[in-house]
Amino acid sequence: MNKAKTADKGREFDAVLADSDQSLAAFDTHPKTTLERVQQFLHSYPTMVPVIVLVASVIAFGFIAGGRFFSPFNLSLIMQQVSIIGILAAAQSLVILTAGIDLSVAAIMVLMSVIMGNLAVNFGVPAPIAIVIGFAGGTAAGMVNGWLVTRLKLPPFIVTLGTWNIFFALNLWLSGAQSIRSQDIDAQAPLLKLFGTNISIGNAQLTYGVILTVIVFVVLWYLLNHTAWGRHVYAIGDDKEAAELSGIRTDRTLVQVYGLAGLVCAVGAWASIGRVGSVSPQSFYEGNLQSITAVVIGGISLFGGRGSIMGPLIGALIVGVFQSGLRLAGVDVLWQVFAIGWLIILAVGIDQWIRKVAA
Repeated sequence: MNKAKTADKGREFDAVLADSDQSLAAFDTHPKTTLERVQQFLHSYPTMVPVIVLVASVIAFGFIAGGRFFSPFNLSLIMQQVSIIGILAAAQSLVILTAGIDLSVAAIMVLMSVIMGNLAVNFGVPAPIAIVIGFAGGTAAGMVNGWLVTRLKLPPFIVTLGTWNIFFALNLWLSGAQSIRSQDIDAQAPLLKLFGTNISIGNAQLTYGVILTVIVFVVLWYLLNHTAWGRHVYAIGDDKEAAELSGIRTDRTLVQVYGLAGLVCAVGAWASIGRVGSVSPQSFYEGNLQSITAVVIGGISLFGGRGSIMGPLIGALIVGVFQSGLRLAGVDVLWQVFAIGWLIILAVGIDQWIRKVAA
């Protein structure tokens, strides 16, 4: 009798488990809504957000501004205008992927352009050597940021805000707040203006600086996506403590990230001389904010660990398209800035939305 009762209870328990399994299975197979599918897709491919925005912007401004927007001259001008900010955005992206931020990228770039220009024009140093010294200086400046962040455990925002002031002061001291004129560069070191050289592609006029910008992004894309070092960068941004526990030397990698960002800024310094045509200690003063704008709009998360390095290039193009399209439509510069501000807020909102659903 007891055995029969025990068997009955066992069958009842098995039936309860079966019902629970069926309920769980039904829960697991709950169909996703269209909105959830879109969110999941954007989480898996974050670069699609800026791509969609760029395509929509081009179509919209094509209708608003008419044929002038799609003219080869205007499209090539957009690419020329965003080339330097694009390089700064590439440097900024490296740091933001580690959940940091670098407010000194523009100051490093301008300081290195002043160093290159002064060495080559005022001190007679051969231009190739002056450029290499500028590259070394940019790398060293970036590594100083990385050392302060990792060794002194200071927040990246505070560190780079401080070094921004230091580099900017050095820039004014070395230059005497004086520009190096285009004529002097042409006479002493024309190589410094290499990336301002125009090349014709059909009816479009591009510069070597545009090509350099694309090369910088392609090289960084390869490093981040096809090397162990790149995987370490993403791991640190996603969870630094977990990365340390997995054996990644996080501090060394962070110093390398900041150093590489400084080198990219120095490359931008060489390109900026060609873009401006001279060496000006006051140029690209708002480059920090513009680079962060391109990164945010490009889909790289400010929380680190997520996003494609190609996104900021698209983000810089979006800003260029907006500025060009609004200008051709006759919109005042004030409202152009207003529109870019809302674009930034929208981009951050989308990032937060995607992260919340993914969690």
